[in-house]
Amino acid sequence: MTAYPYDRPAGGTVYAPAVGALGILGTGSYLPEQVVTNETVAERAGVTAEWIERKTGVVERRYAADHEAASDLASEAAARALADAGAGPDDVAWIVVATSTPDHPQPATAAFVQHRLGARRAAAFDVNAVCAGFVAALHTGARLLAAPEADGGHRLALVVGTEVYSRILDPGDRRTAPLFGDGAGAVVVGPVREGRGFVGTGMRTDGHLHDLIGVPAGGSRAPASEKTLAQGDHFFRMQGRAVRQFVERELPEAVAGTLDAFGVAAGDVAHFVPHQANGEMLRSVGGRLGLDAARTHLPVDRHGNTGGASVPLALDHARRGPDGPADDELVLLAGFGGGMTVGTTLLRWGR
Repeated sequence: MTAYPYDRPAGGTVYAPAVGALGILGTGSYLPEQVVTNETVAERAGVTAEWIERKTGVVERRYAADHEAASDLASEAAARALADAGAGPDDVAWIVVATSTPDHPQPATAAFVQHRLGARRAAAFDVNAVCAGFVAALHTGARLLAAPEADGGHRLALVVGTEVYSRILDPGDRRTAPLFGDGAGAVVVGPVREGRGFVGTGMRTDGHLHDLIGVPAGGSRAPASEKTLAQGDHFFRMQGRAVRQFVERELPEAVAGTLDAFGVAAGDVAHFVPHQANGEMLRSVGGRLGLDAARTHLPVDRHGNTGGASVPLALDHARRGPDGPADDELVLLAGFGGGMTVGTTLLRWGR
């Protein structure tokens, strides 16, 4: 296993300013109907419900029904985002789905989403940066949309984060089972007024820490077999203490670096929407981010950690609440997870 702390390579963060006036036109989310309480998870994991809430801030999470896969959740969230944007399937040029729990190893989950939505004019593909996946997908979708189509049109990008972590959790693992749930969130990206929309993104990956989070078996390195099943290698695994150290070290630097790269003062950020990794951890590290004037949105208590879906889920939750982003307010999104990767997106809210 990789030791942590580690010697952090100099540089390594890539910053990209926005191209054109593009922003978020609509948001949507979907949570499965099945509510799973801490009492249920605690019994299987050998802990108490009080321990889970104290250690993670999670009170309940949702699990997908037997007939639901990642694309089903994604399609529901995407349809709601399109309705919120006043758009239809034929308005979509690109569908980018962030997931680390796809329907199948192939084809892309995005292809199923395209089919379910009837978005026949859209190109569709997946992005996997685990819990930083949505931020990566959002950057990708916006960059693709920045170039007009050959016929001079300028349609929309649909960016979705979706996860069904309940299918890859070991219910007896107290490090992972209490944290994770299932869900999906989506945004519609398109042209906005000058002075609104994306400001820029930042991302770094420390690949030598790849073994802090992962699913060991099921890929080309260790195909599924009787041996891998017997060893539980198809379950999600996480070195919790080392991951926390990574977040405590890297998230403040990622936030400060992004704000500095785009000439924004921390006090000017009105809303902070982080990956809902662990509520207790985020509250602990929050004081080191310099975002004292920002409202931090943490619906992790009701959603749990939904991986690549957690940022768009939290953003939709914030947008529909009484304290969501208003026109001209600065919003900072942050994703971090397996790889290990940290990504941020800064935008000025408004259409």
